[in-house]
Amino acid sequence: MKKFVYPPVNSGYLLVFIFSFLSFLVQGQTVPPVLKIAFGSCGHQDKPQPILAQAAELKPDFFIFLGDNIYGDTKNMDTLKAKYQRLGARPEFQKLLLSTKVLATWDDHDFGENDAGRHYPMKEKSKQIFLDFWKEPKDSERRNHKGIYHSYLHTIGNLNVQIIMLDVRTFRDNVKTAEPKLRKHLGKTFFYDLDYLPEINPDSTLLGAEQWKWLENQLNEVSDIKLICSGTQFGISFNGYESWANFPQEQSKMAKLIQKTRANGVVFLSGDVHYGEISKINFPNLYPIYDFTSSGITSRWDFATLNENRIEGPVMENHFGLLSIFNEKDPLLRMEIWDVAQNQRVEYSVKLSEISFK
Repeated sequence: MKKFVYPPVNSGYLLVFIFSFLSFLVQGQTVPPVLKIAFGSCGHQDKPQPILAQAAELKPDFFIFLGDNIYGDTKNMDTLKAKYQRLGARPEFQKLLLSTKVLATWDDHDFGENDAGRHYPMKEKSKQIFLDFWKEPKDSERRNHKGIYHSYLHTIGNLNVQIIMLDVRTFRDNVKTAEPKLRKHLGKTFFYDLDYLPEINPDSTLLGAEQWKWLENQLNEVSDIKLICSGTQFGISFNGYESWANFPQEQSKMAKLIQKTRANGVVFLSGDVHYGEISKINFPNLYPIYDFTSSGITSRWDFATLNENRIEGPVMENHFGLLSIFNEKDPLLRMEIWDVAQNQRVEYSVKLSEISFK
């Protein structure tokens, strides 16, 4: 039997830990409790996935799969199931399962069809295959309502962190398709052809009424930090491809809901685009909303689309995202992107007080 050899422990990870530990000792303090969440998206089941092995070496508290976890793209459920099985058999995936708790939501390709929404005819059967593969408990609420949205609460010290998993496929209306070769819109010129235009119909929805009601209840839950996981990017500017910006009324509704519930510490984790970046979007009467995107477990794209809200990146190489939460007096959220060559490409930190209502 061929033995699978994993990459050596990354000296970069080790040096970062040692430096942090020594700095606290010098100050006469102990290292504060930390929650480490690694995440990624867009991994092809038939390709090597060294990114997962690298993430496993860090032994994070969670690894979140944000969608396109396989490339199903089929209405044949036997084909879809077989592709999940090929992911499950990958040694890198098995190593990750042994190192951490894995959470997952989906995007279009593992939902079943490219850019699909509520009209995909196999969505209920696809859901059951998804839940069974990710070993969702038989009594899980996910099995008792439409879609796969769900939430988890994790406590470190006196800090409560809520992980909210959205479903941006099951209830999503169709998006307005752009004219072929269209490169100008909203007074901007793009260097690539646009696929979609913003849907201005006020009745169009991304999440659906049932999920919106559930989300409001989640935002009303008592927690210090709320990580909203979305297969589709939330915080970017309109770019002509799939994103929340194609549903501006839904994007605005999210901001208003955060304001209404006075939910502090909201940060988005997202995938889909085959590169990594951090976006920052501002709404009236609301603290800045950060969208931390990690996309490219195996997939890569030729260019990064226009994003006026980008503050870090893009990272075009395969990578994973790492969010570390330090339980200090004013808790610190540190966002990092580590590429397939084990290089830290992005580091950006924000204090909880900066993303809270005053």
